[in-house]
Amino acid sequence: MIHKDDLTEISSKRLIHLTTRGRKTGKSHTVELWFAVRDGRFYLSHEGNETDWMKNIRNNTQVSFEIGEKKFVGKARYLDDHTTEAEKAKVALYEKYYGRAAKEVIEDWFSLSRLLAIDL
Repeated sequence: MIHKDDLTEISSKRLIHLTTRGRKTGKSHTVELWFAVRDGRFYLSHEGNETDWMKNIRNNTQVSFEIGEKKFVGKARYLDDHTTEAEKAKVALYEKYYGRAAKEVIEDWFSLSRLLAIDL
């Protein structure tokens, strides 16, 4: 179980290194992404077409990731648009990198994005 102090420490880090398993090759595939932590969950987003790491998650939800020196394993999942959790993820991601904003600004920012969550 991850300790609350660990979450506080890593949530201030800028990047996550997410590793998925290649759906065709079976090889590890690592990408560097922005992330946010809220209520013990890790949130990611991507604007535009689905990338390889996203397609890999559709095929196999088991992921590993590093934030700073800390290593984790978890289960990734896509968030359904317009759910309470998706709204929470948008706010967490936007506020971490850009600061507070009106709901309309945040909605516009994520209008072309897919949101994902990682549960430990």
